[in-house]
Amino acid sequence: MNSLLHPKPNPNPSPSSSWFSAIKRTTLWNSRNWIPFRLGKRRIGLSTSRKGGHPVVRSAVTIEEAGFLEVDIRNPAISTSYRPSNVPQPNRVVLEAQTKVCTGPEQTKPLSQDQAVVVLDTILRSAKGELKNEEVSKAQLGAFFAAMTIRANAFPEATQWSEGERHAMSIFWPHLVQVLPPDVIFIADPEGTIMGSCSSVGPHFVGHGTAEMRLVGALREVLAGGHLGYEEVQGVLRDVLPLNPKDDTSVKVSESLLAAFLIGQRMNRETDRELKAYCLAFDDELGTPPIADVRSLTHYGEPYDGNTRFFRSTLFVAAVRACYDESCLLHGVEWMPPKGGITEGQLLKFMGANTHLSPAQAKTLLEDENVGFAYVSQQEARPSLYSLIGLREHIKKRPPLATSEKVQQFVRARGRESIIAGFYHEGYEDLLLMLMRRRKVHSGLVVKGEEGALSMTTKVRSINASKGLPVNHCSGFRSPSNATNSDVDGILRENFSIEVKAKDYGFEPTDTPRTDRSVLRNIELGLAALGGEKGPAYDRIVLNAGMVDHLLGCSGAEDIMSALDRAREAIDSGKALNRLMNYIRASHKVT
Repeated sequence: MNSLLHPKPNPNPSPSSSWFSAIKRTTLWNSRNWIPFRLGKRRIGLSTSRKGGHPVVRSAVTIEEAGFLEVDIRNPAISTSYRPSNVPQPNRVVLEAQTKVCTGPEQTKPLSQDQAVVVLDTILRSAKGELKNEEVSKAQLGAFFAAMTIRANAFPEATQWSEGERHAMSIFWPHLVQVLPPDVIFIADPEGTIMGSCSSVGPHFVGHGTAEMRLVGALREVLAGGHLGYEEVQGVLRDVLPLNPKDDTSVKVSESLLAAFLIGQRMNRETDRELKAYCLAFDDELGTPPIADVRSLTHYGEPYDGNTRFFRSTLFVAAVRACYDESCLLHGVEWMPPKGGITEGQLLKFMGANTHLSPAQAKTLLEDENVGFAYVSQQEARPSLYSLIGLREHIKKRPPLATSEKVQQFVRARGRESIIAGFYHEGYEDLLLMLMRRRKVHSGLVVKGEEGALSMTTKVRSINASKGLPVNHCSGFRSPSNATNSDVDGILRENFSIEVKAKDYGFEPTDTPRTDRSVLRNIELGLAALGGEKGPAYDRIVLNAGMVDHLLGCSGAEDIMSALDRAREAIDSGKALNRLMNYIRASHKVT
């Protein structure tokens, strides 16, 4: 390929121990009058009253009245405070550029000349040691230059380098090549065809050590816009993880190379075999998953980076479905980029639950007739993948893991198994269903919920809604409710694709409650709904519980209205709220 610099004419917490240890006592007690949360000297609570013979949970104070004071603790009521404090902050100038260039062939937005000059000048000054407190990290360098290289080699003309980018690079590259490390120079110009004759490092770079050499070989294909085989991707991942940049003796590869690999595969749009490799690479990291003695188990694959705007209902839906023996396994992390939104880990931790259960401990809670659901953190179940959390923030855009981690089975079941996952970008619904079939479950379901999460809404679609699949689009496959494990061979499965219109099932159209990163507000809404308070949150929990039962082909949910009524009864009887309270207590006692 001709040099882009001399072209021919027209040629993307766990919270720190400081605040966690500052919590003098965190208890969640289901009594007639009070459910207290204690944080330091402050107390917020949820009072309960009776309505129609059932408890109604009401806020004792509003979020504003709670008035958390940040003295020497971090505010656990806000999702952003769960970001791991030991992860260095990325350089904001380069990170903003990554949001534009580290994305797909149609989504990339080339930089103007002024923007490119600012970014390259920032990188140059950082490499020269002039940005002591806001240096550009190795991962950022790897992601940014990988994006520039892939755009030059493989993207359509509209998203290749702009004239401004070419001109800015022609000015800065002769200086950058003098100060950037060899691995970054390789990423920026792997074959010596993009940047001109300034350096011959790229074509001759092989890396250091077996793991890095394998990664470099795979990167040459990725940076050219190509794809890798299943075994090749698995080999790279197993070679380089877990990542431990703080311990120089255990660092296997440069973070710039690994960042380039992860963002590069996403920009090239992963193939089926590449995503399968990410999904299955660490299945045996902790040995064979435990098998829960339950009739039915649903694995919930919410986006790990959480919700930043709307009510996240899945935790409360799980408590409802557990009431009628539809066991649910939730999994995720407390905080994950790029959104850093509200997660089930945050909700449970704020309410006082143990969020560091092993898969074996989760199995015990699934089998508990008074609980029936559980949450497993990736930190406990897949430590190798969790080790990437800091690097994932610095590459800005979601890597392939953001898709594959939603289709995990940290615990297996003796009975029927189903997987449900959320998605946003069109095309990934088919890839997710492919991974579910690879898991050999009885039923699989993908939901385009709000924010790409699992929550279907009762809101009517606006006439000005964006093109593509609508919110509440669901597609999947299911086996007959009496199918056994040996029947799951692909023949008995029924495929379906529908748009769920809540008003067809008697729900009044309502706007989804806003939470805007407030963990406390999300809990208030969920507990009030489980306490029997009717409204938008209540409707969403009922809709998502009953509709999932029906679409997955669960026993007793063949009729949609009956499935919805069953969910309402679980709430109105007080059973679902009791399940949640039982979980919080039992999570500290399980061994």
